[in-house]
Amino acid sequence: MLTQTLTCPDEGAIAPERRTAAMIGYLRGIVLAPPAHRERGHAVFLDRRSAWLGDAPCGIGTMTTLTLRIRALLAEALRLDAAGIILAHSHPSGHCRPSGCDIAATRRLAEVAAALDIALIDHLIFTTDAVYSMRAGGLL
Repeated sequence: MLTQTLTCPDEGAIAPERRTAAMIGYLRGIVLAPPAHRERGHAVFLDRRSAWLGDAPCGIGTMTTLTLRIRALLAEALRLDAAGIILAHSHPSGHCRPSGCDIAATRRLAEVAAALDIALIDHLIFTTDAVYSMRAGGLL
């Protein structure tokens, strides 16, 4: 289970690549779960050492849209005293690139989160065949 991997006492011994792969696998399983014909969002909350604090769903949308409730997402981050958030959502269409709405919502979330001293670490978009990192793509 991801929580055990990310919070084990000997966390320093786990290679960062393995932690990243575990996180991606965990999020893939959640956002691609049925109903697969709808966009599904999920967030992971991390502390200042990038250790897992918790995670929460952040919506199920339609085939092409997901409404992100920034207030509820940041309320949970504040409740957990999170320093960072990794956001993930699915694209049932099979197109892994972010839409204009995805980019705008992500930038808005990053802006509001930063004002609360919370970093939006990444926003990952999953399809059954691929994952797109908005951070690696230069969109964050």
